[in-house]
Amino acid sequence: MPYLFGGLVVLNAITLGYYLFLKQPSRTQTLQTAQAEITQPLAFTNSAEYIPPAIGSKD
Repeated sequence: MPYLFGGLVVLNAITLGYYLFLKQPSRTQTLQTAQAEITQPLAFTNSAEYIPPAIGSKD
């Protein structure tokens, strides 16, 4: 029984290492769309124009 458990642990470590380090993920259409959106420049809006004036005075 300990050999079976040890073998499963080793097999799990090998499988995990393969999927983490050796196998490259496939580029799906969703991933390509998301990467294209990330690399596009963002439109900048000056939000200071929309801040309401301060109420009251400090005098």
